[in-house]
Amino acid sequence: MECLLDVSALAIKLNNTLIQYHSIEGDKWRVVKKTKDVTVWRKPSEEFNGYLYKAQGIVKDVANRVIDHIRPGPCRLDWDSLMTTMDIVEQFEENCCVMCYTTAGQLWNIIAPREFVDFSYTTQYQEGLLSCGVSLNYGETRPNFVRGHNHPCGWFCVPLPDNLDHSLLTGYIQTDLRGRLPQSAVDTAMASTLANFYSDLRKALKV
Repeated sequence: MECLLDVSALAIKLNNTLIQYHSIEGDKWRVVKKTKDVTVWRKPSEEFNGYLYKAQGIVKDVANRVIDHIRPGPCRLDWDSLMTTMDIVEQFEENCCVMCYTTAGQLWNIIAPREFVDFSYTTQYQEGLLSCGVSLNYGETRPNFVRGHNHPCGWFCVPLPDNLDHSLLTGYIQTDLRGRLPQSAVDTAMASTLANFYSDLRKALKV
C-alpha cells in the first residue's frame, strides 16, 4: 500500500485539509437542506467534479462519546443505517487505521450498494476532536458492489461553551459514488443521508 508508507505524513496532510475546509467563509456555501436539527450546505469541490458538503447541528452529548460513535469501531455499525459492514483492515495506532466498509443501496436502489476503503485518523481539535478520512486504492472490489471514493472528509466535534454536555458537530463530506448515476440522484441522496446521519446518531446516543 504505497500511499501508507508514511502514515504520519498522510495524517498530517488530511488534518490540514480538513482545517482548511473548516475555515471556508460562510458566503461560499449554499444551503441545500435544513431541518430543525441540522443544516446542510454545499459548494463545488476542488478535488473532483462534484460537491463538498457541509453539515452542522448540535448533539446532546460530550465530544468524546460523539466521536466514539462516528470513528471506526464497534459503535458505528450499531446505529448507522446506511453502513452494512465494516472491517478494520490495518491498525497503526489507537487513533489511526484503514477500514473497509459497505453501504446499502439508496433511492430504491437507483444508487446500488457501494464499497469504500478509507484511511481514518482521529485527533484533538481545540477542546474537542476531529475524526477524518480519505479513500485509498486498496485490494479488489467485492462482487455486487461499486467501489466509491471519499475525497478528504471529516467531523469536527467541540463542546458548546455555555453547555459542555452538548457538542457542535460539523461534517465535511465529498464522496464520488462513481458508476453511471444522474447528478440529481447523487445530490438528493447526499443531502438526505447527512440529515439522517444526525437523526440516527442522536437516537444512538440516547441509549
